[in-house]
Amino acid sequence: MAAEGANGPAAEAREDRGGDGCRTVYLFDRREKKSELGDRELRVVEHADFASFRASVCQTIGISTEEKFVITTTSRKEITHDNFDDTVKDGVTLYLLQSVNQLLPAATKERIDFLPHYDTLVKSGMYEYYASEGQNPLPFAFAELIDNSLSATSRNVGVRRIQIKLLFDETQGKPAVAVIDNGRGMTSKQLNNWAVYRLSKFTRQGDFESDHSGYVRPVPVPRSLNSDISYFGVGGKQAVFFVGQSARMISKPADSQDVHELVLSKEDFETKEKNKEAIYSGYIRNRKPCDSVHITSDEERFLHNLIVEEKEKDSFTAVVITGVQPEHIQYLKNYFHLWTRQLAHIYHYYIHGPKGNEKHTSKEVGPFNNIDIDISMFDKGKAPKIVNLREIQDDMQTLYINTASDSFEFKAHVEGDGIVEGIIRYHPFLYDRETYPDDPCFPSKLKDEDDDDDCFIIDKAARGKRPIFECFWNGRLIPYTSVEDFDWCTPPKKRGLAPIECYNRISGALFTNDKFQVSTNKLTFMDLELKLKDKNTLFTRILNGQEQRMKIDREFALWLKDCHEKYDKQIKFTLFKGIITRPDLPSKKQGPWATYSAIEWDGKIYKAGQLVKTTKTLPLFYGSIVRFFLHGDHDGEVYATGGEVQIAMEPQALYDEVRTVPIAKLDRTVAEKIVRKYVEDEMARLPDRLSVTWPEGDELLPNEIRPAGTPIGALRIEILNKKGEAMQKLPGTSHGGSKKLLVELKVILHSPSGNKEIISHISQHGGKWPYWFKKMENIQKLGNYTLKLQVVLNESNADTYAGRPLPSKAIKFSVKEGKPEKFSFGLLDLPFRVGVPFNIPLEFQDEFGHTSQLITNIKPVLEASGLSLHYEEITKGPNCVIRGVTAKGPINSCQGKNFNLKVVLPGLKEDSQILKIRLLPGPPRRLKVKPDSEFLVIENGTAFPFQVEVLDESENITTQPKLIVQCKFSGGPNLPVYVVDCSSSGTSILTGPVIQVQNIKKDQTLKARIEIPSCKDVLPVEKTIKLLPSSHVAQLQIFSVEGQKAIQIKHQDEVNWIAGDTMHNLIFQMYDEGEREINITAALAEKIKVNWTPEINKENLLQGLLPDVQVPTSIKDKRYCQVSFQDDHVSLESAFTVRPLPDEPKHLKCDLKGGKIVQMGQELQGEIVIIIIDQYGNQVPAFSPNSLSALSVAGVGLDNSNLKTTLQENTQSISVRGIKFIPGPPGNKDLCFAWREFSDFIRVELISGPPAKLLLIDWPELKESIPVINGRELERPLAVQLCDQWDNPALVANVKISLIKASSLKLSPSNQQHKTDEKGRANLGMFTVFASRGEHTIQVKATYNKSTIEGPLIKLMVLPDPEKPIRLKVKYDKDASFLAGDVFTDFMVSVISEDESIIKNINAARISMKMWKLTSNVNRPPANAETFSCNKIKDNDKEEGCFYFRDKVIPNKVGTYCIQFAFMMDKANMLNSEQVIVDVLPNLPMKLVPEIQPATPAVSNVRSISSRTLVRDLHLSITDNYGNHTGMNLVGTVVATIKGFNEEDIDIPHFVGKVRTLEFPFVNGSAEITSLVLAENSPGKDSTEYIIIFEPRLSPLSRTLEPYILPFMFYNDVKKQQQMAALTKEKDQLSKSIIMYRSLFEASKQLLDEMKCQVEEAKLKESQLRNELKTCNIDIPASQQVSYIEALLKRKMAEQEELKKKPRRSCTLPNYTKGSGDVLGKIAHLAQIEDDRAAMVISWHLASDMDCVVTLTTDSARRIYDETQGRQQVLPLDSIYKKTLPDWKRPLPHFRNGKLYFKPIGDPVFARDLLTFPDNVEHCKTVFGMLLGDTIILDNLDAANQYRKEVVKITHCPTLLTRDGDRIRSNGKFGGLQNKAPPMDKLRGMVFGAPVPKQCRFLGEQIDLLQQYRSAVCKLGSVNQDLNGQLEYLHTPDMKKKKQELDEQEKSLKLIEQKLGMTPTRKCNDSLCPSPKIEMTECPIPPKRMRRETTRQNRKPKGDLPS
Repeated sequence: MAAEGANGPAAEAREDRGGDGCRTVYLFDRREKKSELGDRELRVVEHADFASFRASVCQTIGISTEEKFVITTTSRKEITHDNFDDTVKDGVTLYLLQSVNQLLPAATKERIDFLPHYDTLVKSGMYEYYASEGQNPLPFAFAELIDNSLSATSRNVGVRRIQIKLLFDETQGKPAVAVIDNGRGMTSKQLNNWAVYRLSKFTRQGDFESDHSGYVRPVPVPRSLNSDISYFGVGGKQAVFFVGQSARMISKPADSQDVHELVLSKEDFETKEKNKEAIYSGYIRNRKPCDSVHITSDEERFLHNLIVEEKEKDSFTAVVITGVQPEHIQYLKNYFHLWTRQLAHIYHYYIHGPKGNEKHTSKEVGPFNNIDIDISMFDKGKAPKIVNLREIQDDMQTLYINTASDSFEFKAHVEGDGIVEGIIRYHPFLYDRETYPDDPCFPSKLKDEDDDDDCFIIDKAARGKRPIFECFWNGRLIPYTSVEDFDWCTPPKKRGLAPIECYNRISGALFTNDKFQVSTNKLTFMDLELKLKDKNTLFTRILNGQEQRMKIDREFALWLKDCHEKYDKQIKFTLFKGIITRPDLPSKKQGPWATYSAIEWDGKIYKAGQLVKTTKTLPLFYGSIVRFFLHGDHDGEVYATGGEVQIAMEPQALYDEVRTVPIAKLDRTVAEKIVRKYVEDEMARLPDRLSVTWPEGDELLPNEIRPAGTPIGALRIEILNKKGEAMQKLPGTSHGGSKKLLVELKVILHSPSGNKEIISHISQHGGKWPYWFKKMENIQKLGNYTLKLQVVLNESNADTYAGRPLPSKAIKFSVKEGKPEKFSFGLLDLPFRVGVPFNIPLEFQDEFGHTSQLITNIKPVLEASGLSLHYEEITKGPNCVIRGVTAKGPINSCQGKNFNLKVVLPGLKEDSQILKIRLLPGPPRRLKVKPDSEFLVIENGTAFPFQVEVLDESENITTQPKLIVQCKFSGGPNLPVYVVDCSSSGTSILTGPVIQVQNIKKDQTLKARIEIPSCKDVLPVEKTIKLLPSSHVAQLQIFSVEGQKAIQIKHQDEVNWIAGDTMHNLIFQMYDEGEREINITAALAEKIKVNWTPEINKENLLQGLLPDVQVPTSIKDKRYCQVSFQDDHVSLESAFTVRPLPDEPKHLKCDLKGGKIVQMGQELQGEIVIIIIDQYGNQVPAFSPNSLSALSVAGVGLDNSNLKTTLQENTQSISVRGIKFIPGPPGNKDLCFAWREFSDFIRVELISGPPAKLLLIDWPELKESIPVINGRELERPLAVQLCDQWDNPALVANVKISLIKASSLKLSPSNQQHKTDEKGRANLGMFTVFASRGEHTIQVKATYNKSTIEGPLIKLMVLPDPEKPIRLKVKYDKDASFLAGDVFTDFMVSVISEDESIIKNINAARISMKMWKLTSNVNRPPANAETFSCNKIKDNDKEEGCFYFRDKVIPNKVGTYCIQFAFMMDKANMLNSEQVIVDVLPNLPMKLVPEIQPATPAVSNVRSISSRTLVRDLHLSITDNYGNHTGMNLVGTVVATIKGFNEEDIDIPHFVGKVRTLEFPFVNGSAEITSLVLAENSPGKDSTEYIIIFEPRLSPLSRTLEPYILPFMFYNDVKKQQQMAALTKEKDQLSKSIIMYRSLFEASKQLLDEMKCQVEEAKLKESQLRNELKTCNIDIPASQQVSYIEALLKRKMAEQEELKKKPRRSCTLPNYTKGSGDVLGKIAHLAQIEDDRAAMVISWHLASDMDCVVTLTTDSARRIYDETQGRQQVLPLDSIYKKTLPDWKRPLPHFRNGKLYFKPIGDPVFARDLLTFPDNVEHCKTVFGMLLGDTIILDNLDAANQYRKEVVKITHCPTLLTRDGDRIRSNGKFGGLQNKAPPMDKLRGMVFGAPVPKQCRFLGEQIDLLQQYRSAVCKLGSVNQDLNGQLEYLHTPDMKKKKQELDEQEKSLKLIEQKLGMTPTRKCNDSLCPSPKIEMTECPIPPKRMRRETTRQNRKPKGDLPS
């Protein structure tokens, strides 16, 4: 309910009143309850401000200016200083309140104007309510009010509630209608705007305040349910005054304390008109909620209740209509259900959501179904009728949705932004009826209008004559517009995929957005069907919510066919069983088949098992239903038009067959009992049972158990039927003769492996004798048996007949074993041993070999030769065993002996068996030992052997595992134990180590005990032994002879001796066990060994002498001496240790305890120990306390202040501490120690002190700020060195280094923590600086031992990057107008850098301009945006760095376009300018065209008007050359004139009134011709073509516009006219189709030509680059080019990278950061020199200038000077006098007139020619031309002197430099230090750098060429692929078919034109000519050249197009 204000008579009155500049306002004082009711008028002077206004208010009201109050508008907007001028307008109503939110104590009246908008005149007469197709328009008037409420509630968070109350209770007042919503309400200003007629939401953008807070187009939502349907500012007022004669608007906006009320009434308007008052002016009452004091009329008593309800509402709007028309009241009462159903239909999708009212979906409240529309009617004496539209279930959309079985969703894209969502639903045929819902409100739609009788067609189509599509606009129904169909969903002329009737079973709905025009009353669409059926409309299908482009007609036909097959049903299939295949059918029909157990057909139910009879089959089938078949993959209950039934023939005993017939052949008339009786009669004749007798006895009883071999007697069999009659044959059937019956006997054994037939016989009936089987005696196998008697057929032996088993009988019995007759042995337990009992298991068998049991008492007899046998017992039962058998006797071997053991069981048929056994010796029972004597004698030191045997109880030598025999000796210490293993043989020799008793001097007695420990029951054997002393060597002694005395050296004695001396005179002696001395023989001497010498004198040994011993020289090395003797009996040794003693003092020795490293400023951590040593280095105790004074210490730089010496008495050494050095250079230090005549030296290492400083490595002095450009790297990496306090490098590793900076300064890589290396250094890397312009600081800090060491503070002067683009600056004429098809004004684009300067030297190809049509959802350039490149710079373009875009063509179509300029910074990043929005306006009016091209008329001059009508509803408008509507301000006429094609034509037809010319008014850019009719009996030549010329005559235009020409055919014959009208229509359709085809083929041809051109260009480019590569010695193979190039590129880049990494000379002088483009840098960095020697001497020559900064301008130089406080020398180039600069092409001075004057030596060359310049070559030539002049460089001084000597003879000689470093000045002076260059390392880095190697540059050129060639090859492949694809496309069957269709259509058109008598070769009318803009829906987008051609064509006038 939004509106805007407008000007009117009341406003004009106020203007008259305020003509002097004053404003009149109306004040209501509502501060207190007792305030006056009326308002105060206050005049505000023209230039008043808020303060004076407030003072005037206080004066007018009569209050103090000090009093506190607020002044607000009626919308509660407070008036302040800021908004005074904008808010306080003439005629405004204001409040005086205590606060803004104060409640109004009394109501107020606000003066308003609501003059209609000017559109009322322009668009009057178009919009009014009218009845259509019998529909009452009253519900549609209600819909207008609901539309307003939907818009008002669109922002509600919760439920959106709309109430329509019909107040027809006369006791409450006169009839009224109230529409109430809980929307956002309206302020008083918005309510004023609502009253203004035709103030639409689109015109609320200017000076008006909208009732909907400004219009913003909503975002797209499903079905366009955006509630954006309160649109034109018309519907609400029209609806109100259509329903009644008065409307009361009551509204309260959210967050407001006031309710605003406005009354509009017909009576009030008439009164004002009568009183000559301003009609469109009135008052808005502003009051507090629930205040109904002003309602005083009894006719409006119901308002009190409505106003009371305001209390609970935060915001609302109520429309109360009174004076309701009586006919409306009757309609609303009588047809309550009908019109509420219509409203539910109109708002169906707002109520139920995008999917509609689907029964099976949940009804949860959501964003699309939270709208409650409640309608209530109150009538006197009747219960209220209340309905919620959501509850209505019979509105048409609900019926359509819930009767449909499937849907087909699609979308249509109309030219522009028009989007239509569509859905088609299928209503299937079920059983015998159509399910397409009938519309109970309009049944006439189903009636055949051509029928004269009032009856309905019985077999009518489902939809009747109703159109398919209902049309919804922004989600609500437009009731009077429907769309019949589309071309792709109309019934085909020929038989399609689905039957024709299926096309009448579809309904549909179209949902449009607001891009389509509707009438203001929203009853009809203005242009929907026209746009949808336009040739450019694109239809796409929606599948699973995704839009898919496909052939819509094909997709729809397939969908319709699928619906028909799935959903059109006649038979209901139930009880689904599964899916099968039927191999009995042909392969194409085998499956899938769904099987069912029941169907419902024609009111009857047929189930499986039910008896049925067929009809129309030969023969007739009687049977039971098996199942039903339905072809297809179905699941569950389904309906279908037919299927098949499977029938089992009955009775199945006679007819073993299954037949399958169509369901339609079931006899639905026969009763089931008739079929059942037929079956029973047939069944009674079949065999039923068997009769068995036993004539000879031996009867077999059921389940009998019989011993094996028992006979079974003879059997007699009879076959009986149900009647008990014997029978031998089957009864005869209709299918053939009877069959004989046989009886088969089988005896079946049931074994675990399966059933086995033991006996099988067949018996037949002999006629005179019965069925007979003989006696059976051969059943011997044990097990379960079945004797089976079975009736079988004679020929086939089948035991079933027709699926039913024949009679049979089975007798089950069992066979068990007989009595035992023989036996065998079971499994015995081995081994058998003498005297060890064992068992013999027995197994018994009967006569057939079946296992049996012993049940009688038997005494076994056991016999074996040479053995005595005994047993304990024999057991009976299933496990028979002879227990406890024992065998005894002699056995000669431990391996055992074989015996035959005979077992006899008396009483058995076979009573004896032989058992072969092997008997082994028994367990040990006795130990036998040899010799047998009890007393034995042996010598000490010998071993004694015993022979032992182990015997069993029969004296057999026996064995067993672990049979160990041992002998233990007693009677002496450490006696051995003898052990032997007899486990394998039972006998062995028992012996062991010798018996050795120590220190035995006489005979000794011992005891020996021999036993088996593991056999406790075997008694031990004891022996007595006498032991005699040994006579072998038993003792060895050593002696040292000194003079005549021999001193014994005992074992392990220590002997002291002088170090380095020799021990002489050592002897030895040996003794036996009896201490008797043994004479040394040669044999004994051989066995004596010593360990201190390998060579022994044998003669000395025989004399008892040992070799001399050499004493070690070190007292630490003791000598271990050993003498040993070893023979077979004993091993003796005697050893002693020689301990050396120190010799005389010889030297002084110093030893450093602890580390040898001394930290500067610190004392040596350890001590120095001083000792005296002898000649062998052994310490000699020579120090005493008095000897300390004799010690002296000396060393370079030694600090003796803390030197301490201490005597260590315990070690006889002197300790020296406190060694310290004076600070100085680190290195090795020697210390000299002297004591008496002895001295020694020691070396220590002096290192730097602890870290105390942090210094930068290779950085300049930090007194000044270091300039750096933002975003670039520092000149050198940041490296630091830890130093001590004396600046010596501190070699401390792993010290944490951190970088401190401000947050405004960003460094890349980001600040990371580093640690020092082993040299105390840390490299923080190369940093890139990002910061704002100005000075910034960074500082490096170290953390060592929890303390911080601060480094120097580095100041960085950050300057903006003059080469970094940050934005684009665009200049153009912003006041220019842009007309369609013209050219744009010039655009000037420049790239702005960080320092706000224009970046120059930019490649123009990197600047581009994009243009696209602006849409609401596109903010960035779309893919199809048109791209322009900049124009070439002209001579008069003064601004350098600007790029010009000139003469760019303005688009042909009117609209808002966006232009954006882009700068390509690199391959990945683009810099875009701000978007330039331009409005393209129509160009000059050029021609008159129809809005819709009419078909070619074919008329006659008969009486019927329809046959004489030329055109209907023809709208003509003025367009420019590009089809844009223009001339909206033109006024005039359009003259229609009929003419003939030939001027000689006399019979010219006349219009009605017999005139040839008619005039029609032309207003607002268009003329509307309702109808144009020929006069009856008008003249004219039959079958002749005439033209109507519509000529515009517009007075404001000075030129004539192109007229519109419409041809028509004239006939005198009505029939012929009708025929020709049909031909004309067909001709128009063919013309349109031919135009489309020609456009397609023309576009394809242009695209193909462009592609061929691109291929040629790509080939040429590839060939050029290939030739350039060949010049670089690179050959590219013909195949696999890309992979080869990639590999070659990779290799070349790797080589280039390796060359770049190689170290080369560089200038370490810090360069000055280029703060702007005017700074070139320091001279040292401007040039490079390849030769090292030349670089050295030239750098030295220019040493004073190397640090100078070169600038382009003096201003830049001055700025640098100021920034560095004058410390930096600068050189501006604009201050150099260039005429004195040398000519770089000048020859050397030894050339005169091009000839060599003398032959120089030393390779002279100008020094400037050795320089190379990386950048700014021309500027650098200026600099170095001034600095070096003509300086020449030669090899050496001699060559230079010789050169100068010759040159001065002819001309002035410049300064000469030599590669050795000498200089000869231009005045001839040389020599001295000032003319000699120092070595390179002394130049401190101020040297010119070396250029990149030539090979590296050559590789760079090759890489660049290869990259270009790779791109060219890829481009060639791509364009070739595109060309081949396009060629293939042009030769596709589809394109060939289209070409064929075009030819056929052209032929058809020619024939039709001949029939019509029209001229085939005439120019195409403008309206029929194809647009030059080619649209190719199936072709790729044309390339740039083609688009340029298209643009050029679009610029041509229409008349230039070929006919």
